[in-house]
Formats: sequence, structure tokens, C-alpha cells
Amino acid sequence: MPNIKSAIKRVDVIKKKTLQNNMVKSAYKTAVKSFEAAAQEGDKAKAEAAFKNAVKKVDQACSKGVIKANTASRKKSSLAKKLNEVK
Repeated sequence: MPNIKSAIKRVDVIKKKTLQNNMVKSAYKTAVKSFEAAAQEGDKAKAEAAFKNAVKKVDQACSKGVIKANTASRKKSSLAKKLNEVK
């Protein structure tokens, strides 16, 4: 444990930020999984709604710095590909 006051404060801030990042990452992963489940079922309308939500969560994670821009772009592209395969 740090002894210096500013170092103690940094530890507290890092803990709080880590929890926020984990929240964003968890919401993003859940949205992607729900889209993939809807796409697996083959329900086009449900898959489109889940796709919109998943893309929104990916963009949010990217804007918060939880995932990199290229990762977000790659993920959205693969989700769009899966959406186009749903009949």
C-alpha cells in the first residue's frame, strides 16, 4: 500500500475507473452476445434491433477508451456481416 497521500488517492481513482470500464465492457459484450443469439435464431426483425443496440454499445466502449477504434470497427463489420446472413 502506498504511504503518500496522492498515491493513496490514485489507487482509489484507479479502482473506480476500473469498475466503470468493466461495466462498459460487460454491457458491450452482453449486447454482442444477444445479437449473435438473435442472429442464430434467424429472426430478422429481432436481429436488426439487437444489431442496433450492439453497434451502439460498441461505439460507447470505443468512445470511453475501453476498446480501440480499429477493434470497434472490426467488430461492427463482423456484426453487419452476420446480420446480412440472417434470412
